[in-house]
Amino acid sequence: MTATKDWANCEAKASVRVDGEVLLEDVPVTYLLFLEKQLTDVYTFVSKLPTLDPAETWSRDEATDTWRTDPVKTTRTKKVPRNHVLAEATEKHPAQVQVYNEDVVVGYWTKVAFSGALPQRRVNELLTRVQKLQDAVKYAREEANGTQVVDRKIGDKVFTYLFG
Repeated sequence: MTATKDWANCEAKASVRVDGEVLLEDVPVTYLLFLEKQLTDVYTFVSKLPTLDPAETWSRDEATDTWRTDPVKTTRTKKVPRNHVLAEATEKHPAQVQVYNEDVVVGYWTKVAFSGALPQRRVNELLTRVQKLQDAVKYAREEANGTQVVDRKIGDKVFTYLFG
């Protein structure tokens, strides 16, 4: 039985077609099984690729070959304590003063974010391509598994030689 299976695996072949074009020709069924598992790993890898934050507006920066956001100007503030005189001092009473904090601008900052992540649209395109290839490989494997098998009777010859 093992001989029949091994010979069938040697003869069972199929072509992998994507969008009507042959991508791989006469691929053995054992390699199709291997490729099917590898494509599952590729799909997992692509699905976990980092993507750009959709809350930001990204544009391609050719100088750094990355994505960058538009510059955002912000201010940096510092809390400075100030006094507010509620009642002036008299001969008999000290002044009544209330302390409060005032925010004072100490600098201006321009923030630009850079990222090497991919746009979600590109990740979706890659996932679609991997899925198409996975489907094509599955179809080719099913086609190869439909190959007519010739029953090999090897055991009789081996034992006749050994004990004959």
